[in-house]
Amino acid sequence: MKGTSFIDFLNNIALVKRSDIYLDEYNLSILKLLSMLGVIVIVYFIRKVLLDLFEKNLLKITELQKYSQKIISKIRKPLELTTWVINVNLILYIYNDFSTFVKTADIFNILYVLLITWMVYLLVNAIATVKIHNMSGRANIKNEIVNLSMKMVNFVIWIIGLLFVLHFGGVDLTAILSGLGIGGLAVALAAKDSLANFFGTISILVSDTYSQGDWIAADGKEGTVVEIGLRVTTLRTFDNALISLPNAILANKDVKNWSRRNIGRRIKMSIGVTYGSKPQDIKNAVNEIREMLHEHAGIATENTNYAGDSETGAKIVSVADTKGIKKTLLVYLDEFSASSINILIYAFSQSVVWEEWLQTKEDVMYKIMEILERNNLEFAFPSLSIYKEN
Repeated sequence: MKGTSFIDFLNNIALVKRSDIYLDEYNLSILKLLSMLGVIVIVYFIRKVLLDLFEKNLLKITELQKYSQKIISKIRKPLELTTWVINVNLILYIYNDFSTFVKTADIFNILYVLLITWMVYLLVNAIATVKIHNMSGRANIKNEIVNLSMKMVNFVIWIIGLLFVLHFGGVDLTAILSGLGIGGLAVALAAKDSLANFFGTISILVSDTYSQGDWIAADGKEGTVVEIGLRVTTLRTFDNALISLPNAILANKDVKNWSRRNIGRRIKMSIGVTYGSKPQDIKNAVNEIREMLHEHAGIATENTNYAGDSETGAKIVSVADTKGIKKTLLVYLDEFSASSINILIYAFSQSVVWEEWLQTKEDVMYKIMEILERNNLEFAFPSLSIYKEN
């Protein structure tokens, strides 16, 4: 009754009566305008209250406390857009004499579904990012598995949202779902390459052929793995180009993985000395080079230890070959070539990092030069002797 008395009081005001005469042409009135203004204010305060409640609940979760502002900032934009859509919806409801526009009801339902799906998508990804960050270093979870799982979760979220959009758009979902049995075959045939790439992704992840950050060479391409996606693997080449290789091809090609080694980057040289060298000098040089390599801090030898040296695997395979451990060290007089006597040097650096390998190799080369000089040996170079016959 109080509400009715206030409305009657408002309608009896002379200024309101005169204003309503002009506004009636636009199907408006002072009461409608006040109601619209009240709706805007109420919805605004409800949004503030919801955000405060959401933030307080986030603060109760210990792992998410320091990320609460970041998570709220992620969903702030879709929440503000939802507020605007609600305002427009209620304003149109009031404008139409507190009844719903039949034609616009489905449009607003579709907008609500899209906005809610967007908010769920952002919220799930924000919380997942925090959880993954907290798990890093404590769980042996591959980045590729996490990325693939998140992509599949996001795909499911948007598929559910799409189904609701189709429902409110008047599409008969029963007919669509029943037609999937017949249409599924046609879709599978049309998307056979995409399905092959998807199963190629699964094969790569299960077999653990390579991971993000690995240096690989496959199908004539070489570079660092940026990401293993649902369809393609992206490589950053050493000349800084980005290329994409279908996973179906990589799953069936020979892939050379240079990063799957713990100890051992090969150093191989063939050093030629002149034919005028004395045998004893050559023998002394060979022994000194062999001893130098055994004592070198950067060269892998039989005494080199590595992480997991005492591990025994469940499979009957070589642990050294599985982990990429190379300790071979060979220094021998190798051959009599056309213009030199060759000494073979075959060893592995302890580090597999390119720059550290280069530093080790450089130091070894300087020491070899000193050893040859100390033993009165000279480097041979391609030469040709011509004898004049009388």
